[in-house]
Amino acid sequence: MALDKTFDPAAIEAKWYSHWEDNGLFRPERPEAQPYTIVNPPPNVTGSLHIGHALDNTLQDVVIRYERLRGKDALWVVGTDHAGIATQMVVERQMEAAGDKRTNYSREAFVDKVWEWKAESGGTITRQLRRLGCSMDWSREQFTMDPHFTRAVVKVFVDLYNQGLLYRDKRLVNWDPKLKTAISDLEVETREVQGGFWHFRYPLADGVKRDDGLDYIEVATTRPETMLADMAVAVHPDDARYQSVIGKEILQPLTGRRFKVVADEHADPELGSGAVKITPGHDFNDFEVGKRAGIKPSEMLNMFDAEARVVQTSDGLVPEEFVGLDRFDARALVVQRMKEQGFLIPHVTKDKEGNEVQHDAEPRTIQTPYGDRGGVVIEPWLTDQWYVNAAELAKAPLEAVRSGAIEIVPKTWEKTFFNWMENIQPWCVSRQLWWGHRIPAWYGPDGQVFVAEDEAAATQLATEYYRKQGLADPIIDIQNVTFHRVGNEVVGWVGEVRDTGELVNAHSTVTLVRDEDVLDTWFSSALWPFATLGWPDDSALVERHYPNDLLISGFDILFFWDARMAMQGLHFMKEVPWKRLYLHGLVRAADGQKMSKSKGNVVDPLGLIDKYGADALRFFMAAMESQGRDVKMDEKRFEGYRNFATKLWNAARFCESNGIGASTAIAAPTATSAVNKWIIGEVVETLAELDKAMADLRFDAAANTIYHFVWDQFCDWYIELIKGNFDEETKAVAGWVLDQILVMLHPFMPFVTEELWAALGDRANYPLITAAWPQPGAAVDAEAKAEVDWLIALIGNLRTAKNELGIAPGAKLDAYLPDPSPATRGIIERNPAAIERLARLNGIRFDAAPAGAAMQVGAGDANIVVPLEGVIDIAAEKARLTKALEVSTKEAKSLEGRLSNPSFVEKAKPEAVEKARADHAMHKAEAERLAAALARLG
Repeated sequence: MALDKTFDPAAIEAKWYSHWEDNGLFRPERPEAQPYTIVNPPPNVTGSLHIGHALDNTLQDVVIRYERLRGKDALWVVGTDHAGIATQMVVERQMEAAGDKRTNYSREAFVDKVWEWKAESGGTITRQLRRLGCSMDWSREQFTMDPHFTRAVVKVFVDLYNQGLLYRDKRLVNWDPKLKTAISDLEVETREVQGGFWHFRYPLADGVKRDDGLDYIEVATTRPETMLADMAVAVHPDDARYQSVIGKEILQPLTGRRFKVVADEHADPELGSGAVKITPGHDFNDFEVGKRAGIKPSEMLNMFDAEARVVQTSDGLVPEEFVGLDRFDARALVVQRMKEQGFLIPHVTKDKEGNEVQHDAEPRTIQTPYGDRGGVVIEPWLTDQWYVNAAELAKAPLEAVRSGAIEIVPKTWEKTFFNWMENIQPWCVSRQLWWGHRIPAWYGPDGQVFVAEDEAAATQLATEYYRKQGLADPIIDIQNVTFHRVGNEVVGWVGEVRDTGELVNAHSTVTLVRDEDVLDTWFSSALWPFATLGWPDDSALVERHYPNDLLISGFDILFFWDARMAMQGLHFMKEVPWKRLYLHGLVRAADGQKMSKSKGNVVDPLGLIDKYGADALRFFMAAMESQGRDVKMDEKRFEGYRNFATKLWNAARFCESNGIGASTAIAAPTATSAVNKWIIGEVVETLAELDKAMADLRFDAAANTIYHFVWDQFCDWYIELIKGNFDEETKAVAGWVLDQILVMLHPFMPFVTEELWAALGDRANYPLITAAWPQPGAAVDAEAKAEVDWLIALIGNLRTAKNELGIAPGAKLDAYLPDPSPATRGIIERNPAAIERLARLNGIRFDAAPAGAAMQVGAGDANIVVPLEGVIDIAAEKARLTKALEVSTKEAKSLEGRLSNPSFVEKAKPEAVEKARADHAMHKAEAERLAAALARLG
């Protein structure tokens, strides 16, 4: 088919994507081929494509298309995450908009509504990934709530529990009062908030005084409301001020609660009064101090409900006026009451006249934790939750990275990985939601827990447990105990009394209640590399595609997801989940700032696709990704890469119009002319560089290698050099080279390359997406390379010289080269037409140049003289260049002085310093260019 005159990305993208997907070309049948497997970080089912997804998935697609072209059985596992918190929030918002709410439904009915939402609206991001060109195996699309995946999640939970690596414990968690669930440390974002630092007196009990005569201890806090649950005051064991009162009781003024002064190194003698009030049920540091002081977690006081409203503590000492108040209202009332009773120590400042001014609190900028989804202040809250022994599971991944079984790229991330994994805390895996994998645990009336894969297995465990309890009963001696169900909810047993044989109720019935919580979303996604392959039911795919070959992920989910996959994969599969882990940076706004909706600098990748095409967006992402460095948005580059695709399109049209079509062989055709030998050699060198860059995961180097080959060697030089000489050899070579370009460029720009591949040859049964990676079967011809490189140097240097001296590009000039070397003479004599047409020279005479002004142009070992008499006004040109040189030199020197001034560099705005550096480099380069031009004039 003839190519359209204009390259229009929109016209070809939808056509080719549907063709690839409908024909199963993302996973061609290759049972004998070497497998190659990657998995995508499963995006939230609620999500839509953002610029980070565009980077992450582009890099993955580059790799998977590259390996598919290399003949591998390339599997890119695709799917979405059920995103517990995010999805439940979306559905609840929709219900609220309709005047409805979750609590109007049973748990099962609400979950049904979530599934309905997923069926209607949950496929947005997968459609958008198609627009990006992602060649994922959609026939095996996964979802973390699919039945087979749920089975894997439940099995892992039960196995970890039975192995003693998963347990229930009472600990402090990050509690989101808006979502009413625990969240992980990684889901907490710290913000700077303007707050206060209040100082209070806590009186010592029973008339006790310190050595200095004071009968109180001063404490300070940014959260006065928590004093309603204080259980101790801590001082440093070596702090001389408090030695006499360690172990003595202190009185909390508002509650009247008595507690002890404890010695603990957490208290810093150099900070404030050196004394710290301890609220172990509502502060992570205080929790540890409380445990060291002998306070059991079960004894720690809780003063908040799930919505962070004040509740009565177990000792009943919270004044009733506080009960039911929101935490921040309680804060204000606590301060007011402590002030009224004379226990507030004011913060004193001086006004402009020097008069003392008292304030309730010292103003402070406080690092405050917020939930990244709920958007409210996180409250440390003491609850019973399920935990994984992450420290034990982290041992195998640490060894895998140390031994090289897992290679982290770039290597600089290893230190961060080691630091986090070596200091890892227990992983809280329970969440107080309705949407998600429900925890497979059932509780008896005595608090006994039964963890099992399903209700039947839990019933069996309960049967065995309570049978033993019954048989051990010292009052009723029973035998033949049978466990049975009463209705749908109650579990109990009956037994036969040994003496009479009478059937009696040996015990009252036992009700098993299932745990209400669901699992943390990251618990299930940690199984992604093997559960998506059918584990534990299907072993064939697991054996073939586990471990995965590569994981590409943003560094921001290294601990959310990557580390947890390594833990679960090594524990359950006894092998690493992937052999290499590539961590890329963030995509930032053009000014380097992090993108955020609040800043209004978020870039929509779909808008970029609409404007420039998916190929341009993909090429930008690959070309700008430099081993973990952040990518800065630059719309001019998008335009440039769209122009690159257009350049290739026009080159293909030129070839097509001159009878150049598809090649008929993978190997390079026979070539006799220097220019054809040269371009074949350039393909060989480009292929080697490209393969090396891909092996090293240098996406930027790979993209720039193929870019410069296409734009510079092929379009700018080869096509120009062969114009007017389309013999059969040249047609064959040009067609073969163009095919190699399409194959090598395909991973980066799949749409335009597939369109050109189809247009240049009749090969419907051999689409580009599954073509063979180049195998030139040729070597670089050194003589041909030297010859063409000499011509390129001559033409390029002459064009530069003309530009510097203001000579029209089309002006035809005379040239002289006395006593050329034999090799140079041969090149000139073999290429008169190219020299005349491209260098715009009336040939090159092997004589001395006539006397007079001239410029000299170098090429290889030759120094060609080009007379300028009558071509330009030498004197005027020298004057122009001299004046311009003076201006650029002066500007460069001025900017150099400014940049060498530490005061400017340190105090000026970063953008001003950056502009000064750029201007200095520009003026310096211009001065060098002008000096070279003057030198040419002699």
